[in-house]
Amino acid sequence: MTPKDERRSVFPPADRDALEAERAPLTQQTLSPAYRLAFDDLDFLREDALRPVRLQLELLKTELSLNRLGVDSTVALFGGARVPPPEKLGPDTPPGLAALAPWYDVARDFAAAASRASLARGGREFVVVTGGGPGVMEAGNRGAVEVGAKTIGLGIVLPHEQAPNGWVTPELCFNFHYFAIRKMHFLMRAAAIAVFPGGFGTMDELFETLTLIQTGRMARIPILLFGEAFWRRVVNFDALTEAGVISPGDLELFSFVETAQEGWARVAAHHRLAEAEER
Repeated sequence: MTPKDERRSVFPPADRDALEAERAPLTQQTLSPAYRLAFDDLDFLREDALRPVRLQLELLKTELSLNRLGVDSTVALFGGARVPPPEKLGPDTPPGLAALAPWYDVARDFAAAASRASLARGGREFVVVTGGGPGVMEAGNRGAVEVGAKTIGLGIVLPHEQAPNGWVTPELCFNFHYFAIRKMHFLMRAAAIAVFPGGFGTMDELFETLTLIQTGRMARIPILLFGEAFWRRVVNFDALTEAGVISPGDLELFSFVETAQEGWARVAAHHRLAEAEER
């Protein structure tokens, strides 16, 4: 893309006109909401009828930012926001979550492996992206930063707002109103998906990705399910096949893995990274 200061236009920029409008004399006419510039009128932009425009703006803001910052491909980490770092386990930690705590470090190590590969290739590919929150998301962003890489956080406004974790690269920290647009950005550049134990949100992201690939709406990429015991306990994949609601071949759309090294090896093999480095 052409940087903003290098573009030439015969028309005045929007920010200049916004300043000029603010300098207008204060009269009944200029104080009326009708007089506001449409792009500078938040009341107008928040109307229900403007929902299609807001959807487009959410898609474009992040897309243009990632283009400007040179992000060509990503590795997405999905997983539970409630999974605690092992160092923060305490007597009040529910036993179920305490049992999942080791996955925090596995996610952290996997993100570090992806980020080292990213740095080796110039930092434009395999950039780690998470939902930007706590738990597995924090682990992913943390693992990337600890090896010196940039990392993306795609936040979402929730009733109980969770602030972005402190490991997200500030200029790559985005916030969304629409779940649908956020999920598009998780997948638009995805070179691999790593899914760790989690709840409804994790399930939603996993099964939407599987559906897109199953139906041919998305190119096939590695989908790694970390922790076979967890996933087989919470989802009876074989029962889906036996019932005939999915095909036996659909079970090949994802792989169970247990370690960060095993997970990254599958991604590297899929993208033939070792072969590329040898050439």
